[in-house]
Amino acid sequence: MSEELTHDPGTHHEHDKGRPRVGRGGRMNTRMWKLFGMTCLTLTLAGCATTTFTSVWKAPDVQQLQFKPGDKVIALVVAEQESLRRSGEANLADVLDSRGLKGVPAYTLANPADLKDEGKAKRVIDATGAVGLVVIRPMGKEKEISSTPTGHYGSPYYGGYWGGYHGYGWGGAWGGYEVRTDTYVFVETLIYDLRQNKLVWAGQTKTMNPSDVERFIGELAEAVSRELKSSGLVAAK
Repeated sequence: MSEELTHDPGTHHEHDKGRPRVGRGGRMNTRMWKLFGMTCLTLTLAGCATTTFTSVWKAPDVQQLQFKPGDKVIALVVAEQESLRRSGEANLADVLDSRGLKGVPAYTLANPADLKDEGKAKRVIDATGAVGLVVIRPMGKEKEISSTPTGHYGSPYYGGYWGGYHGYGWGGAWGGYEVRTDTYVFVETLIYDLRQNKLVWAGQTKTMNPSDVERFIGELAEAVSRELKSSGLVAAK
């Protein structure tokens, strides 16, 4: 997960075959994201997505992540919607690739029913030789509506009306309220070291106004990367 890990953009792995390249200008992102209930907001309301942590945990006996360049790490999104899961796993695997690891989308290993079966899932994942597992689980979403007066409130003006309050009053006339709707998505992210079957780090985040899967996964990964550096699990440059 370290940004210090190198990656050759021209390198293609076996798991890339059949991976849908969502987020490259195609139509898949919007359709998939809507399946999770995330209707894209208009530009005037959406703004930039922002991700913050609501809770963080790390294994007390783990000093640093023991993943090195070229290690296979499974990307798993726990979601009932198959299209959302595939889109999220493909984008997460791309992020892992960009960190110098070999990201493997879980959907390329087995069908959904087998991945839900713990015994079958363990066998197919063990067979890959993967040393790590990154899990993303959407937990829910909520909307927040806020309003802001469109007029101006200032200090009182006590003086003549003409040449005084007339201009002052109309210049700050109340025009009602500007209503803004923000959507917050709550996600749990977990990192496992499969060699020890050990959870090494976990965090819960909330993201405001995510617009599509690719940008959301990218921003989430950056937030996780910063937190891993802050906690000492990944060495900072």
